[in-house]
Amino acid sequence: MNPTHYARLVEALAAADSSTRLQAALAVGTHPDDPGLVDVLVARCAIEPDFFVRDMLTWALIRFPTAITVPKVVAELQSEHAQARSQALHTLSKIGDRTVWPAITRSLLRDGDDEVARSAWRAAVVLVPDGEKAALASDLTAQLGRGDRNVQLSLSRALIALGTVIEPALETALTSADPVVRAHAAVTERLLRDPDAGFDQAVEEAKRIVALGPERTREAEAAC
Repeated sequence: MNPTHYARLVEALAAADSSTRLQAALAVGTHPDDPGLVDVLVARCAIEPDFFVRDMLTWALIRFPTAITVPKVVAELQSEHAQARSQALHTLSKIGDRTVWPAITRSLLRDGDDEVARSAWRAAVVLVPDGEKAALASDLTAQLGRGDRNVQLSLSRALIALGTVIEPALETALTSADPVVRAHAAVTERLLRDPDAGFDQAVEEAKRIVALGPERTREAEAAC
């Protein structure tokens, strides 16, 4: 790439105007012919405030050979900045290279930042080897009841994406002493059985079931 063109792209990726940054990321991804721009894209992911620009940055990264991008993106999982970790996880889920599975650690799945954890859950269900799905289901169900509606919906969706392998872990969660955990487990089980059911509808049903007490939860669920 012409050095002047390279410099202009780097400058545009840091421009004050978000549409300029978006167009620059699009240009890099359309012609991914300079591996040196991978570092620039990865660094920008960590600080880019605009959702659409971040998504375009990820698209641009996946246009480069995985041998170049994956090691640099995986390194971001150790960043002290939550957005860097979250966007790296999102990018890895889009690349879909299952060899990076060992990098999706339990600490990321339980990250104190909800956005990082949500990104980790989504990446995990894409990258997990078949033989690790049951263990992942246990790790995820251990967080049932976490966060607000959006966080709980993300966790339910991640669990459902694993399929029926989650059923034993849900069975245990349905007998939890914590009513919030029981309710979230009931919601997830409802959605597993009926993917077309709305999340909020499932929540209302779960409240009714949990109100019966843990000893009757399974009986009520079976009657639905």
